[in-house]
Amino acid sequence: MKRLITDQLLAWKNQETKKPLIVRGTRQVGKSWSIVDFGKTFFPGQVLVVDLEKHPDWHRVFEPNLDARRIIEELEILLNTRITPGKDLLFIDEIQECPKAIMALRYFYEQLPDLHVIAAGSLLEFALQDISFPVGRVQMIHMYPMNFGEFLWATNQPMLADIILTSPKPQSEAVHDRLMDELRKYLFIGGMPECVNTYAGTGSMTAVFEVQNDLVHAFRQDFSKYAPYSDKRCLMSVLSSVATKVGQQTKYAHLAEGFTNPTITKAYDLLCSAWVFYKISAASGSGLPFASTASEKVFKTLLTDIGLMRSLSNLSSDIDMLSDDLLALYRGALAEQFVGQEFLSAGQDLYYWSRQAKSSLAEVDYLMDKNGKIYPVEVKSGPSGKLRSLHLFLKSYPDCPKGFVLSGANFETLPEQKLEFVPLYFAYGLKTAGDFSTSL
Repeated sequence: MKRLITDQLLAWKNQETKKPLIVRGTRQVGKSWSIVDFGKTFFPGQVLVVDLEKHPDWHRVFEPNLDARRIIEELEILLNTRITPGKDLLFIDEIQECPKAIMALRYFYEQLPDLHVIAAGSLLEFALQDISFPVGRVQMIHMYPMNFGEFLWATNQPMLADIILTSPKPQSEAVHDRLMDELRKYLFIGGMPECVNTYAGTGSMTAVFEVQNDLVHAFRQDFSKYAPYSDKRCLMSVLSSVATKVGQQTKYAHLAEGFTNPTITKAYDLLCSAWVFYKISAASGSGLPFASTASEKVFKTLLTDIGLMRSLSNLSSDIDMLSDDLLALYRGALAEQFVGQEFLSAGQDLYYWSRQAKSSLAEVDYLMDKNGKIYPVEVKSGPSGKLRSLHLFLKSYPDCPKGFVLSGANFETLPEQKLEFVPLYFAYGLKTAGDFSTSL
């Protein structure tokens, strides 16, 4: 499967001074496969995999001390091959299983700067709580589920992928309808590689849903690893509750019944640390960075994957997949989840705008930054006259160049209202496009 992260891995490889790289992300998003495929494609030597979950006895290599040369010598014996800097890729998988291996990465950087080392794992934040992390000696990137463009690549539709991964532009009605049909499939399949691969190989939605259910079960089984940090029953309740509240402003107390607020908060934060959730805080449109005005108490939540959201929420499928209005499905939650996922994969941190006033509540789904400017983004199918919150935002912050409405319709520009309607499938390209601040 072609993945966008390959470009980031290649940029890391080509750096003159390279640090060991840690690839973070939720379990089962394709980290291991992508790294091994990258190594086979771009390295003249071997891809040497040290799987610390499969070989717990190999943890002893990192125990005596953190001398990089000694560690490499012992790994060569275990792997039964030489490790050649500049030619081979050393891949340490499931590195969270051995915290001392994480600590050793700084010494690879200091003692063996020509050796290419990539590490990956899930639940890394749990391991990092108990060790001295090599700050400044390690580079990190995040890997997400497959976005819509990668889904189109995997289903042998590269020309459609090329369209939606570049700057948004008007499409013919035929192409627009085709992209909306494919998007409808993606909203139910999601971007977990096993689900996409199952659909690409079988064309069966039923088979995809079975895989989704298995993945959800695997996520819940992971809760045993959270045991020292949180109540397992509370984790189960919060996971199920959040899946039904995507797109809704939420309070911790509403995420689980029968637990104290601190217990719920701890469970929620742990699921965010494991990248199962993404917290979307409310922020002001007054300036950047958004984090400087973000609220800890006013927030929404995004799940790691839209397909897992469907499974966790027990959403129906057959009838809904035939719906012409994707934005109406489940109160618009699927569309808002989709846009959030696309924004994350495009490098956009997630924030939204909320005004809590007694006489007038207002909310804009996402805030996007581009070239030092702030753009409000609404996910909506209604006419512009009903976009009251978006109009209020533009009135409140006159320096904002314009607002975007991601909808199921084709392109439309309303310069007198500082609005631009963009098809939903262009969410990724909207963030990664060139400078559009003066296009109205």
